[in-house]
Amino acid sequence: MKYFAEEVAKATGGSVKIDVFGNSAIGSEEKMLMALQSGTIDLYMGALAPIATHEKELQIFDVPFLFATDTEAADVLDSPQGKRLLDNLADMNIHGLVWAGGAFRNLSNSKHPVASLTDMKGLKVRVMQSPMALASFKALGMNAVPMAFTEVYTALETRALDGYEHPFVDMYANKMFEVQKYLTVTNHVYTPVALLSSKRFYDSLTAEQQNAVQAAAEKTRTFQREAELRDASEALKKLEAEGMKATVMQPAELDAVRKAIEPVVAKNKDVIGNEFVDQFYAEIAKHRK
Repeated sequence: MKYFAEEVAKATGGSVKIDVFGNSAIGSEEKMLMALQSGTIDLYMGALAPIATHEKELQIFDVPFLFATDTEAADVLDSPQGKRLLDNLADMNIHGLVWAGGAFRNLSNSKHPVASLTDMKGLKVRVMQSPMALASFKALGMNAVPMAFTEVYTALETRALDGYEHPFVDMYANKMFEVQKYLTVTNHVYTPVALLSSKRFYDSLTAEQQNAVQAAAEKTRTFQREAELRDASEALKKLEAEGMKATVMQPAELDAVRKAIEPVVAKNKDVIGNEFVDQFYAEIAKHRK
């Protein structure tokens, strides 16, 4: 986001200045998205799970094992289907600039190694505030708890939660190795990160400034994705160096997980919208071909 602010300042000759507040300094993702809609804050970079109940098509990203690789996810997000999802935010007074990054989510807990579906049962795990995420984890036998991310560390520290799921880079950045012992490599969900503007802020810009902000957003997308991939390759090693024990869930066990959540995916296809889901899967198939 600091890179984006610098690029905007350069591209607009200093006429648009952006102050960056990181690490949830001005609230949780949910609160920031509400503030973005009202125009109280001008820009947001983060996940869109908190508004997926309103924009149901966004729940496509909660479908487990949707994407196979980071490259595939990036290509599909930059496709017309991905742009459609950003454009649809207009009815919430939000202007979607770009899908800026994202990462695969994995599981951690403080109780025992998780190498199978059976090992998951009974764990009390924080999940994103998304209906499909809740339903998916419950289908796996876990006690799924929706919670703002700002509250997670304390809940893990006090053992109010056994675990949570997040990309490894974020686990390391937030020092989860202090309160979690076991890692499981599942890559079960890819959570994209969006760079958004409030309608109020975007509409206040001249056409030239709008073009400059969009161009800066696209440069930031490239910068962020490259940085995330570079960091991801080291994050797991760093977590293990801090004492966490990692388990890679084997293909047969991942198949068992997929089978357990099939009913959830089938049910939520109706919620998301059958036509859109089919179009999105067609975009993925086009990439793979």
